[in-house]
Amino acid sequence: MLFGKTILVTGVASGIGARTAELAGQMGAEVIGVDVREPANGSAAFITGDLSTPSGVAEIVARLPARLDALANVAGLSGSTGVVSTLAVNFYGLRALSEAVAPRLREGGAIVNVASIAGYGWRANLELAKSLTSVEGFPDVAAIVAEHGLKDEQAYPLSKELLLLWTMRAAHQPLFKQRGIRVNAVSPGPVETPILKQFRAVLGDARVDSDITRVGRAGTAADIAPAVLFLCSDGGRWINGANLAADGGLEASINADVLGF
Repeated sequence: MLFGKTILVTGVASGIGARTAELAGQMGAEVIGVDVREPANGSAAFITGDLSTPSGVAEIVARLPARLDALANVAGLSGSTGVVSTLAVNFYGLRALSEAVAPRLREGGAIVNVASIAGYGWRANLELAKSLTSVEGFPDVAAIVAEHGLKDEQAYPLSKELLLLWTMRAAHQPLFKQRGIRVNAVSPGPVETPILKQFRAVLGDARVDSDITRVGRAGTAADIAPAVLFLCSDGGRWINGANLAADGGLEASINADVLGF
């Protein structure tokens, strides 16, 4: 279902992005990787790119081929660098890249956003999430942070809340919908990647350990990549605006606690 397709994967230097690119190649896809640093495995076509600024996004797009089949938005920050950079990369830069790439995606193509169980609270935080996702283009993120009084500790969960809300919105926006481009998300739980130590520093050991205990083990990049690529493939052709929890059952466990069943 991926053979002969061209897939753009961000965040290919490590973790989920690296495994997604590797597996896509093994399944017959041509992979174009994007990251701020070059991956150790240079088998895929690679573009050095920075999603944190409008000019960085424009430079990535200028180097892309005229036709793509799917975009896997895997690149992201843990929140350890603060709320401005985290929102810029995890949401506003990701969205700007997706919108710029849309005209190059074939009809029936796909965009898959790697979100997180950390975005679970978007419903409780809906008014703020709606306000921040309604800002069009690639805004002055520092000004938005100041306007809303956002704190660094909000950075990662908030960025993923915005991403989940936008995923549902984007599925029905004319830019994507008129050409049958599906927009979905995958939400991992804790995953054993180099960034997990940063998550522990940002979210706290108690939160991370509790989540791992609920499902028995942390996930691996190899657990998440197949879910991302399934949604990139024609096998997911009737899935749109959805969030796939690839978390070993963590969201189900949290739902049981929150809803009391």
